[in-house]
Amino acid sequence: RFRGLCGVGSACTEAFPPPLLRVCRIYVYTHRRMAITAEDVWLEKVIPIAEGFAVEEVIPDGDLHVIGSDVTVRIRSEGDGLTVQLPFGSHTRTFLQEVSKCSTGTLLNACREHTWLHPSAHDWGTSGWMGSEGALHCGGAAGGGFVLSKSAPAQLCGAVLLVSLLSACSEHWLVKQRGRFGSRPQQQNEAGQGVCLSCASPHSSAFTSRQSKLKPEVTTETVRSSSVMVSNMASILSEPKFGLRDTIVKSELVQREDSYTYIQNFRFFVGTYNVNGQSPRESLQPWLRCDSAPPDVYCVGFQELDLSKEAFFFNDTPKEEEWFKAVTDSLHPDAKYAKVKLVRLVGIMLLLYVKADLALNISEVEVETVGTGIMGRMGNKGGVAIRFKFHNTSVCVVNSHLAAHTEEYERRNQDFKDICSRMQFCQSDPNLPPLTISKHDVILWLGDLNYRLEELDVMKVKQLVDEKAFPELCQYDQLKRQMNAKAVFEGFTEGEISFQPTYKYDAGCDEWDTSEKCRVPAWCDRILWKGQNIAQLSYRSHMALKISDHKPVSSVFDIGVKVVNEELYRKVFEEIVRSLDKMENANIPSVTLSQREFHFEDVKYMQLQVEKFTICNGQVPCQFEFISKPDEVTYCKEWLIANPSKGFLLPGSEITIELELFVNKSTATRLNSGEEKLEDILVLHLDRGKDYFLSVTGNYLPSCFGSPIHTLCYMREPIQDMSAESIRNLTLMPLEMSNNATQAEKPLEIPKELWMMVDHLYRNASQQEDLFQQPGLRSEFEQIRDCLDKGMHDTLFGSNHSVAEALLLFLESLPEPVICYKFYNSCLECANNYLLSSQIISNLPECHRNVFEYLMAFLRELLKNSGKNNLDVNILASIFGGLLLRPPPGHHVPDITEKRKAQQFIHQFLLRENNLS
Repeated sequence: RFRGLCGVGSACTEAFPPPLLRVCRIYVYTHRRMAITAEDVWLEKVIPIAEGFAVEEVIPDGDLHVIGSDVTVRIRSEGDGLTVQLPFGSHTRTFLQEVSKCSTGTLLNACREHTWLHPSAHDWGTSGWMGSEGALHCGGAAGGGFVLSKSAPAQLCGAVLLVSLLSACSEHWLVKQRGRFGSRPQQQNEAGQGVCLSCASPHSSAFTSRQSKLKPEVTTETVRSSSVMVSNMASILSEPKFGLRDTIVKSELVQREDSYTYIQNFRFFVGTYNVNGQSPRESLQPWLRCDSAPPDVYCVGFQELDLSKEAFFFNDTPKEEEWFKAVTDSLHPDAKYAKVKLVRLVGIMLLLYVKADLALNISEVEVETVGTGIMGRMGNKGGVAIRFKFHNTSVCVVNSHLAAHTEEYERRNQDFKDICSRMQFCQSDPNLPPLTISKHDVILWLGDLNYRLEELDVMKVKQLVDEKAFPELCQYDQLKRQMNAKAVFEGFTEGEISFQPTYKYDAGCDEWDTSEKCRVPAWCDRILWKGQNIAQLSYRSHMALKISDHKPVSSVFDIGVKVVNEELYRKVFEEIVRSLDKMENANIPSVTLSQREFHFEDVKYMQLQVEKFTICNGQVPCQFEFISKPDEVTYCKEWLIANPSKGFLLPGSEITIELELFVNKSTATRLNSGEEKLEDILVLHLDRGKDYFLSVTGNYLPSCFGSPIHTLCYMREPIQDMSAESIRNLTLMPLEMSNNATQAEKPLEIPKELWMMVDHLYRNASQQEDLFQQPGLRSEFEQIRDCLDKGMHDTLFGSNHSVAEALLLFLESLPEPVICYKFYNSCLECANNYLLSSQIISNLPECHRNVFEYLMAFLRELLKNSGKNNLDVNILASIFGGLLLRPPPGHHVPDITEKRKAQQFIHQFLLRENNLS
């Protein structure tokens, strides 16, 4: 992906003896920072590798030469030149190591044959490149390497350099441009863009990017034609695999940030629109161009982009491109914008644009999605987010679609908390823990939050709306009430609502809902924020758009962003490095742990338990990490995680570590059988220090979740009333033996736990709206699980949605699916042949066949009430296809074709009565 930026020409090469590389020119390509199309990249110059070719380290005019500063390398050939600036940190070391590898591997044999190449034992320090009398030195920080003397063929010098450059390219770092911190690096982004060469004459006094009159400008047209544009310009100290010294410098810089930054306001437009599955048949200008001044940044979110089954189950929709184009065409005409990022989860989409002239100040762009729909994963509900750095301020923009229906406010609260806890962004340094939403300076949260008006009937609400009594109406708003109770969005702010509710309208007009349901109007669509230096300038709805049953909402903010003063930054940087030099030979780091033994009592299936302890650091900066024990791949068992698992501590500081224990489908079966215990030893390692050992134990309460079907069929008592030995014997009993039991051991036809859930739904939920599509409450799932495991009650407690979700989680947790793994491929092959499919089902073990037939009969009963429960055969086939028919362990992740075949296999049995027996 980088070869178009630094190419090696070999068509006109001379013949060199093996194993030498055949190169004779350096082809330097330049591209615009926001490269989108092929026209954005062009050939800048060709540097011949000929007599006089040389490489030397230089100090650009005006730069401070301090330990830890950037390394500038000048390449010269026939009066022309190329300047490469390597960033402070591990990427420079990686580059030098690659040079050393290249020298060792490619030139070792040549060394034996050619007198002009000889090994060098000189220690070049961290710079690695030292030009002297035309010689090129190749060596790592550890010393050694090779020296190419002046008598070496010029072509070979170029070969060494170019291979080194291309190796560095593979590590995502080639060169840097001048930028925020004096010399600011550019990282490769997801599309392979973002690497530039800094080209200058050898006699130039300043090493800035060469300005060419042929250089294309960022235009609205090129932005509109783009599909991907990411600006990932990282700061000097945000590089992977940096060492302890770099970590200390970065931490000190963060602590002293106020001393070298100032606040500058930028205007953000934030908009949200639930489009109800419609295509953009009208212009979005009344929404996106509502102000005379163009904003600096656009954050535009959509919900219900596509309501089709294909979008829901396969996350595939043509409407993404339709709405992207509609937004791009409607941006403010008085500015040029570049698309930074697009992220979508089913129908939840978020777009981020920035003024083209500000794009260089956007860096560290990451996206994440969290589904909170049925089973906690389906993407019909949930959130998407884009995080980035704007100058020196971290920003996180979240677009969410929370659970529907007036009475489900607790579920909405839970969705919000799930998004906050599960939304984690990878940092550029893999040694640092992921960033959560709360770890950003500015958080903008938008979307269809679905909170409703309660305690008022529809007529009273409409009356207050007509009177524009919005402050009075807000007193009945669920979101306001939940925020006041600190149950959700704690620390967030919402502006005063001075517009009428944005839901629900008849499509195509401004009339309230006239359907049979006659929904009560509500402010479902909201925009909130959290952070400092944020001033809301407007908060409004846009009645001119009429294609949906919602109205779009927008808010404009002035946000104070921290901008770096380069001169002050350099002074602070130099001070930190000087003080660090004095600490270089400090004592070995040591810490104090508040606790070393942890016991988790009565652990239950899918119920998180957390224990905390504190690491207090001594007088030496230290980097800590939980490391794996010998012969183990990870630092802990699958059911355990330490958060954070690695980090850095300044002298005298402390950090709280959370040990999170969570048993799910992948670990429950072995814990049920006793093959595995809740026991582990964690090793906490200090860089340059000693190791600390932590003991973790616990007792697991066995559950029907994660137990095999045939095991449960032999359990006539609740699983937690049985002895550990009985559970172990039944769980480890081979499936093949379950059909050969004696009459005295006759099993149940189906597990009693499955019968309880299905029977409850059959009696209470046949006409339940959105059954198997609306998630339940976690607290209610825990009650249902306890009831099944303990046999406490004859009936299940909780809403119909919670029982339905518990049924799906039960089927998902089965270690052997209802249709056994060995039949998976056969089922896909005969997905359109009912006769062959029926034969496969007839060959299932008896308990599995009984469960399959029982479930199919139940689902066919639900379809008889499809007019009220909104279910159809495609929805049920898609949901249950992936649960009853799962690929065996080690199988590749099913693609869309496989998923459709699994859906079709189940589809056959839902359309006709089962006559297998």
